[in-house]
Amino acid sequence: MSQTIYPPQYPLDPLDSTLSNDEVSSIAAPWLIRLPLLAFGGGALLIALLALFVAAHQLQYDGLIYPGVSAYGVALGGMTHDEAQVALNKQFTYGAKAIFTFRDGTQSWPMSAAALGVSFDSAHMADQAFAVGRSGGLLRGLGDQWRAWFGGTALAPTIIYDESRTTAFLQKISTTVNRPMQDATILLTGTTVTTTPSQVGHTVDIPATLGLLRTVILNMNTGAEIRLITHETPPAIVEAENAAAQVRTALAGPIQLYVDNAAKGEGPWQLTPDFVARLITIPRIDDGNGKAHYAVNITISPVASLLQNIASQLQVDPVDARFVFNDTTKQLQVTSDSVNGRSLDIDTTMAAIQSALFSIDKRHVPLAFRQIVPVVNSQATAQQLGITDLLVSATTHFYGSTQERRTNIQVAAAKFQGLVIKPGEEFSFDKYLGDVSPETGFETGLIIFGNQTIKGVGGGVCQVSTTVFQAAFFGGFPINQRYPHGYRVGYYESGSATANGQTYNSGAGLDATVYSPQVDMLFTNDTPYYLLIEEFFDPAQQSLTFKLYSTSSGRVVTKDGPYISNPVPHGATVYQDSTDIAPGQLEQVDYAVDGSDVHVYRTITQNGKVLVNREDFFSHYLPWQAIFLRGVARS
Repeated sequence: MSQTIYPPQYPLDPLDSTLSNDEVSSIAAPWLIRLPLLAFGGGALLIALLALFVAAHQLQYDGLIYPGVSAYGVALGGMTHDEAQVALNKQFTYGAKAIFTFRDGTQSWPMSAAALGVSFDSAHMADQAFAVGRSGGLLRGLGDQWRAWFGGTALAPTIIYDESRTTAFLQKISTTVNRPMQDATILLTGTTVTTTPSQVGHTVDIPATLGLLRTVILNMNTGAEIRLITHETPPAIVEAENAAAQVRTALAGPIQLYVDNAAKGEGPWQLTPDFVARLITIPRIDDGNGKAHYAVNITISPVASLLQNIASQLQVDPVDARFVFNDTTKQLQVTSDSVNGRSLDIDTTMAAIQSALFSIDKRHVPLAFRQIVPVVNSQATAQQLGITDLLVSATTHFYGSTQERRTNIQVAAAKFQGLVIKPGEEFSFDKYLGDVSPETGFETGLIIFGNQTIKGVGGGVCQVSTTVFQAAFFGGFPINQRYPHGYRVGYYESGSATANGQTYNSGAGLDATVYSPQVDMLFTNDTPYYLLIEEFFDPAQQSLTFKLYSTSSGRVVTKDGPYISNPVPHGATVYQDSTDIAPGQLEQVDYAVDGSDVHVYRTITQNGKVLVNREDFFSHYLPWQAIFLRGVARS
């Protein structure tokens, strides 16, 4: 038989203490078995409901953006892709409303964000919004949909910034902003000086300015002043006016060069502005650290050349003192004081010219000179100069000379009185004789010129040169130049000389003719002592004597000759008409003499040693006939 067990009509409390454990277990066992089945069934139902809901939701938003999705402040849920794009485009007004003002100093340029290349990518944003909940698989997609619905999903706006448009804009305005760096300049054209001012370089830094704008755009600022980032390049040469002022001063007027207490013909000279302008150079000088300046230099060599050209005419040779030797006291007595000479100091003068060039007030420059103190000055003593002994005395005679000839002998001889010849100096008769003219005291008389005797100034000068030559000959000094006369002259063969206690007769072959400047008589003082020359003109004895004083070196001269050879008879007497003497009067001007060759030899010894052995002094004399002037009346 089967048993039906009804369930109790009251609830059972498993904890009721009136029921035994077995009773409780028997009652609860059927419900515990049914509970999992009930839970499973409920879950399945819930899942089915959720699946139905999700399916319905997916169908509802098929082709639409899920709820909760927004971008740029626009709720896009429920919109199609195109509707979202339209809505976003309406919302994005930044490109037109955002105005940026670029500024550089007082200049400004307003530009919209759109003009600078800023735009909104609405299509891309719509794509992103539509993709929310539809990517990454079902579960991820559902999760993204859940989060968007309940928490909202705001998408960051996609802003397009075409920087090339801003770059092009900055490049355009930089053509008005940029300034090239310019150094100050100076230009000398002729005597005109011009300058240009310097300019600081000013350049827009386009990359840096782009970076500044980029930050503003990323922050979506709707308006801002953008100060152009620029770089300034300072000029190396800021100004040229200082150099220009120096040049203008140098060209302000002529520089006058003058000699203090000038003699006739000694300037003045002028350096004109045109001349000075050609001397000026304006080099650029690098100071370091990017700085430089202009220097104003004077090319002084043309000035030096000018000064060198006038130096010779301004040169004043020093004049040695002249003396006579006191044979008693052995001291010198001054007969003519020394005179300092001068030479142009070119370096000092050029420095003064350079200083004057850059001074408005000092345009007159005195030439600078160096003083030349003569070696043989008035304070020199016999001991200092080594003039202590009479070395040689030579005498010639001029018997029968005309008054004019005697005068010329006296004038010429005086030129050498008290003259001091330095050690090593070459004595030049013509140098010390100087100009032979009426202005210097010489008279017109008869002179030997070529192969004839003619009227001329200075007849008798050769008496002086011959006497000096004979003194040098017997004094043992080197004879560097000596010319004999064209024919033998008796005046020069009757002389004598005394040296080292010996007396010498001159004889033929020891004459010396001079005719400045072609014909000279030269000898050298080859001793370490000064040599004093004294002359004695004796009109009563009709003689001329030259004495040479110095320190004796022990030289002894031996004369051998004259040796006369190759005689040529003289011609017949010649008579020449002359209006210079009274009509009918005869005056002999030349004496007959045969032609010949003459050799005179000189040997010089010193302390027993031969210095010069048989030095040959050769003379070739032409035959000469007697000549008379015959007075005739003037026609």
